[in-house]
Amino acid sequence: MACQSVSAVMDEQALLGLNPNADAPYRQRLQALAYFEQLKESQDAWEVCADALAKGIYDDHVKFFCFQVLEHQIKFHAGLSAAQQQLIREALMKWLQNQLMNAQPEKAFIRNKAAQVFALTFVMEYITLWPKFFFDILNLVGLNPHGVDIYLRTLMAIDAEVVDRDIVHTPELQETRRNTLIKDSMREQCIPSLVESWFQILTAYQQTHPELTCQCLEVVGAFVSWIDLNLIANDFVNLLLSQMSMEDLREEACDCLFEIVNKGMDPVDKTKLVESLCQVLQSAGFFNIEQEEDVDFLAKFSRLVNGMGQSLVLSWSKLVKSGNVKEAAETLHAVEAKVPLLLQLLVHEDDDISTNMVGFCYDYLHVLKQQAVMLAVMKKLTYDDEYNFENEGEDEAMFVEYRKQLKMLLDRLAQVSPELLLEAVRRVFTSTMRWQTAPFMEVEVAIRLLYMLGEALPVSHGAHFSGDSAKTSALQDMMRTQLVSCGVSGYQHSSVCLEFFETVVRYDKFFIVEPQHIPNVLMAFLDQRGLRHSSPKVRSRVAYLFSRFIKTLKHMTAFIEDILTRIQDLLELAPPQENGFPALLTSDDQLFMFEAAGVLIVSGESPVERKQVLMRSLLAPLTDAFRLLLAKLLQESVEERQAALADCLSHAVGFARTSKAFSNKQTVKQCGCTEVYRDCLHSFLPALSCPVQRGALRSAVRSFLHRMIICLEEEVLPFIPAASEHMLKDCEAKDLQEFIPLISQITAKFKRQVSPFLQQIFMPLVLAIFEVLGRPAEENDQTAALEKQMLRRSYFAFIQTVAGSGMNEVLANQGAENIERVLFTIIQGAVEFPDPIAQKTCFIILTRLVELWGKDGMVGFPDFIYKHIVPACFLAPLKPTFDLSDAQTVLTLSECALTLKMIHLKRGSEFIQFLQHEYLPSLQVTPEISQQELCQVLQQPDVKVLKNYIK
Repeated sequence: MACQSVSAVMDEQALLGLNPNADAPYRQRLQALAYFEQLKESQDAWEVCADALAKGIYDDHVKFFCFQVLEHQIKFHAGLSAAQQQLIREALMKWLQNQLMNAQPEKAFIRNKAAQVFALTFVMEYITLWPKFFFDILNLVGLNPHGVDIYLRTLMAIDAEVVDRDIVHTPELQETRRNTLIKDSMREQCIPSLVESWFQILTAYQQTHPELTCQCLEVVGAFVSWIDLNLIANDFVNLLLSQMSMEDLREEACDCLFEIVNKGMDPVDKTKLVESLCQVLQSAGFFNIEQEEDVDFLAKFSRLVNGMGQSLVLSWSKLVKSGNVKEAAETLHAVEAKVPLLLQLLVHEDDDISTNMVGFCYDYLHVLKQQAVMLAVMKKLTYDDEYNFENEGEDEAMFVEYRKQLKMLLDRLAQVSPELLLEAVRRVFTSTMRWQTAPFMEVEVAIRLLYMLGEALPVSHGAHFSGDSAKTSALQDMMRTQLVSCGVSGYQHSSVCLEFFETVVRYDKFFIVEPQHIPNVLMAFLDQRGLRHSSPKVRSRVAYLFSRFIKTLKHMTAFIEDILTRIQDLLELAPPQENGFPALLTSDDQLFMFEAAGVLIVSGESPVERKQVLMRSLLAPLTDAFRLLLAKLLQESVEERQAALADCLSHAVGFARTSKAFSNKQTVKQCGCTEVYRDCLHSFLPALSCPVQRGALRSAVRSFLHRMIICLEEEVLPFIPAASEHMLKDCEAKDLQEFIPLISQITAKFKRQVSPFLQQIFMPLVLAIFEVLGRPAEENDQTAALEKQMLRRSYFAFIQTVAGSGMNEVLANQGAENIERVLFTIIQGAVEFPDPIAQKTCFIILTRLVELWGKDGMVGFPDFIYKHIVPACFLAPLKPTFDLSDAQTVLTLSECALTLKMIHLKRGSEFIQFLQHEYLPSLQVTPEISQQELCQVLQQPDVKVLKNYIK
C-alpha cells in the first residue's frame, strides 16, 4: 500500500529520538524510527528533506537524517522525473553554498554523509545529465576551506563507488561497464582540471591547513592508479618530496609517493621513476635511518622503500621475461643498490618498521637464489691450476665429464628462466672480457658460457641472429663488442684460443648479419693464434673449425685469393717424415683445409676461367707429388716404408675430393673444372695396378671414382673399363664386395649408356665372385664366413641393379650356359642360405625376371619357372631356419608372395592348373587348400590378401 504523503513541513519534534546524544526515552526513539521509515518510503518526503537541506535551518541530527532519506531515494528509486532530478541537484548545490558562508564547518559525520550523497548523484548522472559536475563544484568552492573539504571528501567517496579494489562491488557486468565508462569519460573531460585543482590545494594550504593538504594527498594517492602519470609528473613529485620534510604532512606525502610507485607502468619507465625518487630522497638525507627519531614516519617510509624495492624486482622480472637483457641488468643493479637500506630498516627495533620490509626482502632473496645457483654452476665450470692441457690423464677426463653434467644443469636452468641465464652470462662475460689481467681459467669459462648459451637458449641453431628480439641483441652485443673486437683471440693459453674459435664457429651466422667482422676473425684463423699456433692440438681443431666456418659463410669473394695464398704451405702433400720434424698439420687436418679451399673456389663469384685456374693450382701440386710418391713406392722394399708411402698416397687421393664443394647449382662443368678432375683420374688410376699395398690404394681410388661418377657425369665413363680391369685382378672377398657398389652405381646412373661395357664385364665379375665364394675356408673362421656372406649379398644386389635398370640384354647376351648358372645361384640364394636379406633380394630378382621373360621372353624360361622358381617360393618358407619373428624374414615372405603373384599375372590359368594338379599334390597338400583357398587367393587383385594368406 502506498505511503501517505507527509506534511510539507518537517516534524522536527518527531525526529528528536534519532539524535544519538539526546536523552530521549525509549518510546520516543521508537516513534522517531517509525517516522524515519515512513519518510524513506514516502514518494515525496525526499522533496521535504531536500528543501530542509537547502534552507539549512535544522540541527545536526535532522540534517544527517535528511541526507539519509536523499541517499535512499537516489539508490532505490530509479525513474525520477527530470524536474525531480534537477531539484536534488539544486538542493545539494544550495547546501554546499551555505557551507561556504558558515563560520564553522558542519560536523564531520554530516560532511561524510553529504559527500556520499554527492558521489551517488555523480555516479547516476555524470555521463548523461551532469557532465559539468566537477566544474560546477570547483567554480562554486574556489579555494574556500569548507568547500574544498567537501570537494575532497566527495572525490574519496567517488573513488569508493567507482574504483576502490578493497571495497566489494557487486559482480554484475553492468556495474563494471558503468564504472569503466565513468573513468574513461573523466580521463577525457575533467581529470586534467582535477589534477590542477589538487596542485593548487596542496600549494595553497600546506602551511595553513595541513589537514586539508593531507586529505588532498590521500585523494592523489587514490586516483593515481588509473590516471595518466604524466599529469602529475615533475612539479607534483617535487612538491611531494618537499612535503616529506614537513612534520604535519610527511606521513601522507609518503603514502602518496607509495601509491605513485605502485602504479602499473612499463618496467623501464617504472625503474626510471623509482631511481629518480631514490636519488632525491637520498640527497635529502632520508636514507640516514639512524638519525630519524619519528617511528610513525619511519613506518610510512619503510612501506615506501618496500614498495620501491618490490616494484624494481617486478620490473626486473618483466624485463627478464621479455628478454630486455640490458635494461634488466640496469634494473637488477638498482635493486642491489637498495639492499643496504633494506637491511637497515629490516633490523630496526620497531617491529612495524621491520615487518614492512619483509615483502622486498623475500622478493630479493628469490632473485638471489636463482642467481646463486647459476653463479655456482658457472664457478664450478672453471679449470683449476693443475689441469694438464698437453697431457690429459684420468683426472682431466673426470673433470671433462663433470663439466658435461654441469652443462646439463645449466640447460635445465635455462628452461626455467632463459633470460636470467642470459643476463647472468652477460654479467660474467662483460666483466671478464677485460682479459689482459684475468687468469686464463676465468677468461676460458667466460667464453665457454657464451658458447653454452647457444645450446641452452631455446632457439634453433642459426636463428640466434635473425629477428629483432632482445636475446638476439644481447648475443650480438657480446659477440660484437667483446669477443670479436676485444683482442681475446691473442690470449696466450691454448684453452682460451680454442674456446674463442669454437664460439666464433658456434655463432657463425653472426658474421652473415655483421660481415664487417670477418677479416679480423679470418686473420685469427690463419696466423699464430689458429692454424699456426704452437700447440698441435689447437692447430688440429682449428683446421676443422676453419672448414666449418668457410662452409657456412661461403661467399667470401673478396678474401678468396688472399686466403688461398696464406694457406698454400699447409696444403702441400707432406711425404713420410724422414727428418723427424712433423708437419704443422696432420693428414686428417689437411683434409679439412682442402675441403675449405674447394668451397672457397666453387662458391666464390669469380668467372669460370678464374675458378678453373684456382682449382688447378690447388690440385696440380697434389697430382705431381702423387706421381713421384707412387714411383717411389714401386721401388721401395722395406714394408714399413711402403705402408707409410701408401698412406700418404691415399691421403692425396682423399684431398682431391674437394669435389664435395660442388652442388646442383654449382656443378663441376659449370665451374669449368672438368679437365682438372680428369687429370686427377689420369694420375690416380695407375695406383690400382700397384702390386704392393693394394688394399689401401684401391680403397682410396675407388672412393674417388664413386665421387667422380656424381661430379663428372658421362665424362667419367672412359676411365671405368680400365679401372674395373685393374680391380678385378687378384681379388679378395673384401675387394670384390667394395667394387660391386661402384659397378651398381654406374649401372643405376648411366643405364643404357653402359650396357656394352656391362655385357663385357658381367661374366668376368660373376666368375671372380664365384671363384672367391668357392675358396675353402677354416670351419670356425668367423671373419671369412662373414666376408663371404657380405660378398654374396653384394652379388645379389648387383644382379638386382642390372635386372631393375631395364637392361635385360646384359643378362640375355651372356649365353645359355652362363645365364643358367646365374639363375641357379639366385634360386640357391632364395632357398639354401639362411640369410633373409639375401633371400629377399633373390625373390625381388625372380619377380623382375618373371616380369621380363615370363610370357614370351627367353626360350626355356617358362620351364624354369615351373621347375625352380615355383618350388623356391614354397621351399624357402618351409625351411626350419625361416624365422617369422624376424622382421627381415617377414619382408622376404612378402617378396615371395609378389613372385607368385607375378607368375600368375604372366602365365594365368596355366599356373593355377599346374598348382592344382601337379605341384601342390606333390607336396601332399589337401585339395581343399590347393583348390579352394590358395588358388582363389592368388586370383584376387589385392596382393595383400595373398601376403596375409601365405603368412
